[in-house]
Amino acid sequence: KMDRVGANFSKTVAMIRERLKAKAVPVQIPLGQESAFKGVIDLIEDRALLFPEEDSTPLEVPIPEEYREAWAKQREASLEMIAEGDDAFMTAYIEGHKVTPDDIRAALRRGTIAAKIVPVLCGTSLRNKGIQPLLDAIVEYLPSPLDMPPVSGVNPRTGVIETRKPDEDEPFAALAFKIVTDPYVGRLVYFRVYSGKVRAGDHVLNVARGDKERAGRLLLMHAN
Repeated sequence: KMDRVGANFSKTVAMIRERLKAKAVPVQIPLGQESAFKGVIDLIEDRALLFPEEDSTPLEVPIPEEYREAWAKQREASLEMIAEGDDAFMTAYIEGHKVTPDDIRAALRRGTIAAKIVPVLCGTSLRNKGIQPLLDAIVEYLPSPLDMPPVSGVNPRTGVIETRKPDEDEPFAALAFKIVTDPYVGRLVYFRVYSGKVRAGDHVLNVARGDKERAGRLLLMHAN
């Protein structure tokens, strides 16, 4: 919420580290703040992104001269934090080899998946500023199901701990995490699939109730 009165990016990053005990690594710094917030400065590449009010498509521009020093200082600090948790990146960084944006992104992804670092971005969702780079970062840094180990759970009938791989050929296992009533559709159950697959009309075991329920139809959710 960089457009809000009192918005302070560096203070927020410090609070993430202090309160959440997370190793927060900025990959951007804001270009302006509060009512003057107009874009972000990329710490991985030598560029800034502007977000015009009338169009949500970001414009790539050179970093303004008055932000050059702040960019260089924060970039150096972020690269050092990334290197601390990644031996391959640290070797290249300490020995003075030129690290490319792809090298940085790869190290960020490894560190994020290992839960050693937390990339931090900024923007304002209300005015759609900084949202596209955030979506790109989700794809680039966060783990896909294939990057994670199999999930474990207790078989409700046998009491035995079993594991499920993120594979369609495994038995179906999912977590229903939200139930809402839609005026047009009726009761909607949001669920996250851990293994296997389900088709409309299938009967699945509700372990909370101990009985089977029928999946009447499946819907694909979109924004809004």
